[in-house]
Amino acid sequence: MELSLHRLRMLYEFSRCGTVTETATILHYTPSAVSQQLAVLEREVGLELLEQVGRRLRLTEVGRVLATHAGEVLAAERRARIAVEQAQKTLQAELTVGVLATLASSLVPPALARLAERHPGIRVKTREVPPEQMQTAVREGELDLAFVLDYPDAPTAWDASVVSTPICVEQLRLVTPPGALDSAEPVDLAEFADFSWVASEANTQFGHALRMVCQRAGFVPHIAHQVDEQATAMAMVAAGLGVTLVADLGLSLRPAAVDIVPLRDPMTRRVLVVRRQATGDRPSECAFVRATLDAAADFGLTPDTDAAATSWTPPPAERFGPGTTSGSGTVDPIHVV
Repeated sequence: MELSLHRLRMLYEFSRCGTVTETATILHYTPSAVSQQLAVLEREVGLELLEQVGRRLRLTEVGRVLATHAGEVLAAERRARIAVEQAQKTLQAELTVGVLATLASSLVPPALARLAERHPGIRVKTREVPPEQMQTAVREGELDLAFVLDYPDAPTAWDASVVSTPICVEQLRLVTPPGALDSAEPVDLAEFADFSWVASEANTQFGHALRMVCQRAGFVPHIAHQVDEQATAMAMVAAGLGVTLVADLGLSLRPAAVDIVPLRDPMTRRVLVVRRQATGDRPSECAFVRATLDAAADFGLTPDTDAAATSWTPPPAERFGPGTTSGSGTVDPIHVV
């Protein structure tokens, strides 16, 4: 009996998800393709692995036993890939990284440029994923690494199967139509209680955090225009439709016709990279994290909350281009959380 690693992975994911449809979604197959491959695996084993119960499929006792061992085989395969990377003099690997729109237009390009300069054998594919789905996608193996945002006013719930590395702390700046204020001095958020706001809906991380920080300032914001992208929000502010809050890195997309105003009691957020516990010492992942930390430092941003600058000035737009590759070229071999 010769078992396919590919089909064992399908069986293992089915044991975790419980349905063919969810398994197909995680593995990026059609449900019919998953069903066909599981049927092939049954023929290879020579025993029933699945049984019909009402309208649902479930694992037989043999199927549960094989799924348990499949998990062990897949874990061993991950360890083998890490060992092979560690034995290489020149890293050769492929990473899939979950990104957010704001970071994809600011931090990610210079980080990838640094990584390519240091380790040209590491190939990175990026995929934009909703913030709320990042940890799940990493845990389930859809992504190798992912960027996650953590707001003190709306803390992220952490998945025990992932480890996180703080990359930087950003402040959120008030963005107003030109001339809305007579001075560029720091202001109290409460001064904008009667303004129209442009922000994402309350069930998003940012939308929830914004409402919490406004509530802390003593008011409920009137969300006149509900949009998700910070670039879109700033364009609407430039048109005089309201005010919004934008994080440091997001200001790379600012239009010319807006004012950026610091807050006396600034709202902050952390940018982190998460990955699976099981691959925490994978050299290619460590190299990506190191390159991202160095790229953030180029913007004057650090992982230290106390060091977050209150007088930060947005760097010129060219700073955010893909050619930002300065640095020593050295990479820490071990990832420290």
